[in-house]
Amino acid sequence: MRQGRDDGYPEFAAARAGHLYRSACLLTGGDTHLAEDLVQETLGRVYLKWGRISGADNPAGYVQTVLTRTFLAHRRRHSSRRERATDVLPEVPGAADGDASLRLTLFQALGQLSAKDRAVVVLRYWEDRSVEETAAAMNTSSAAVRTRCVRALARLRSLLGDALGEYARP
Repeated sequence: MRQGRDDGYPEFAAARAGHLYRSACLLTGGDTHLAEDLVQETLGRVYLKWGRISGADNPAGYVQTVLTRTFLAHRRRHSSRRERATDVLPEVPGAADGDASLRLTLFQALGQLSAKDRAVVVLRYWEDRSVEETAAAMNTSSAAVRTRCVRALARLRSLLGDALGEYARP
């Protein structure tokens, strides 16, 4: 039985872990430790059901959905207490590849959104999912996703103000 679950799982997990981690960092507003925990928990859940998941049409999409739901469940469980070890993000390998001030500004802005609004932004604009796919991943209606999208983008615009145009230029 264990042989069937391991078939192809290590390769899949190794190939998707980086993308899952980046998505988790966006979901958590830059909390790298929580992001690592979410990826670990997601990969553990996927491992338990790998025989079924590996036969799905889009295992990568399924795993992204598991990550999002894991994040939302974590936020519900820990909504009464919010701990942050530091406001400074640690250096991440490959961080020199982009604009660090942009990354920090975006993480701070994302961190000020509610968990569900942040999940909508990440799924719609980072994962490039449709409204329907996002609704399915979050187990909500398409109308709720559209409403949250409008609200979250308006909040990001108010937080980033004129700086958004400055960061968007090449």
